[in-house]
Amino acid sequence: MVDSDEANAPLIEDREPITLEDDGHGIAQESETTSPSAFIWALTFAAGISGLLFGYDTGVISSTLVSIGKDLGHPLSILDKSLITSCTSLGALVASPVTGILADRFGRRGIILVADVLFIAGALEQALSTTVAGMVVGRTIVGFAVGGASLVVPLYISELSPSAFRGRLVTVSILFITLGQVVAYCIGYVLSMERGGWRWMVGLGAAPAVLQCFLMLLLPESPRWLVKTDKTLEARKILRKVYATKEDTVVDEVLRAIKTEIAEEEVTEDDVSAAVGGNRAQVWLTSVRNRSAEMFHVGMNRRALTIACLLQGLQQLCGFNSLMYFSATIFALLGFYSPILTSLSIAVTNCVCTLIALLIIDRVGRRRIVLFSVPVMIAGLVICSTAYECLGRPTLRAEPSNSIVDPDAQSPWAVVILIAMIVYVCGYAIGIGNIAWQQSELFPLSVRSLGSGLATATNWGSNFIVGLTFLPMMEYLTPAWTFAVYALICTIGWICAWRIYPETKCMGLEDVRLLLKDSYGVKESLRRAKIRDM
Repeated sequence: MVDSDEANAPLIEDREPITLEDDGHGIAQESETTSPSAFIWALTFAAGISGLLFGYDTGVISSTLVSIGKDLGHPLSILDKSLITSCTSLGALVASPVTGILADRFGRRGIILVADVLFIAGALEQALSTTVAGMVVGRTIVGFAVGGASLVVPLYISELSPSAFRGRLVTVSILFITLGQVVAYCIGYVLSMERGGWRWMVGLGAAPAVLQCFLMLLLPESPRWLVKTDKTLEARKILRKVYATKEDTVVDEVLRAIKTEIAEEEVTEDDVSAAVGGNRAQVWLTSVRNRSAEMFHVGMNRRALTIACLLQGLQQLCGFNSLMYFSATIFALLGFYSPILTSLSIAVTNCVCTLIALLIIDRVGRRRIVLFSVPVMIAGLVICSTAYECLGRPTLRAEPSNSIVDPDAQSPWAVVILIAMIVYVCGYAIGIGNIAWQQSELFPLSVRSLGSGLATATNWGSNFIVGLTFLPMMEYLTPAWTFAVYALICTIGWICAWRIYPETKCMGLEDVRLLLKDSYGVKESLRRAKIRDM
């Protein structure tokens, strides 16, 4: 039964979309392509540089916090570290929902270029900072860039990708995040022994942004956005490159499905224009207001948003980024001789396991990966909590050094904690770490940017909470109970995902909306996945 309040959604017409032809196994005709074209790979790697920037910022702060010393006027307190770390997430939280609206107005590529400018400005502000306040400002600017890029890049890639490879190609952008973390730890290790080396660590974050600016000027806009702005011929040329074909059969099917969705949206916008007298500013504001109403009043859109926010919230509230932000601090407290070098093991594990996810996501399926990987995370967290309880409570020092000169300070339980963290990271990287960013495939075109923006805001809101509370929790709640709380959150998240997260592998973007029309579609998605696997 369709939600009763769908009928009350303002200016929304209820009609069935025309979908791509099905071959009997639930695979749309567009998936006849046997592998992504060279054009798609080039586009994905260029757009993925935003992920590299995001990952670099996440990883470099861990090395920076143990290298700053008194360069910002005084030794960093727990509050200073929490503010410097979490302000990036706060900036991303503010930017992501706004970016979703702007991406519909000005296009996906333009938003990526703006994010690059902000990455450059934020990196330079951090490098030149002489106070904690200056550092917070720089990292907040980077947060605006991260919030925009983390929303638009997966959206941009997914709208250009053939459905059979969409999960794999979006995961490439996540792989770039993990690669950026590895690069950050390597650079952090090399520069941590140099006086003022942390300034070079944060300043080098501007270099990839400069490179991406030039590359993005050579790349096309999303064909779905081009069709929406009456540039169908340009969209057709791009789709031919995407599918590496001169034949129009597949391209026509994709365009037909896109146009059907856009036609429904244009009916709404025409009604809006007539209602407000054609004023462009009023039309745009009223359209945004009605699109927001459509997001929350239409059952299938609400269900898509619920799933996307669940996955994004779980991705952060599980505590993973606490390891990225504070791993060097944690390993210093545990007595490891080189905390930054030890942190590199976490980053490398994350990168390798994300590569595994890249290879299996479109074969195994999103839902199945989440349900099998989260228990691995829970096991790692429980072992970590138990080991901390056996180790005792290490005291958080205001200024941990970047190397520990007393090897006798390290307990065997510290090694157990390191191994447990690696197990946890394996489960995270293969599963929820990249699955959450497949969010744009859940939403119809009319609310895709808005829905992705709200889900991404959930991610950054949760990230902000984790970054701000992790060190205080470690100090006052004890490390054992801190990791136990994260294990409990993972357990609740797994139960929710089992109940409402359907399988969407190999489904066209225009087909997913039908799956969520009357319910969460879990049983139907599993039935179709079973048929495809035969």
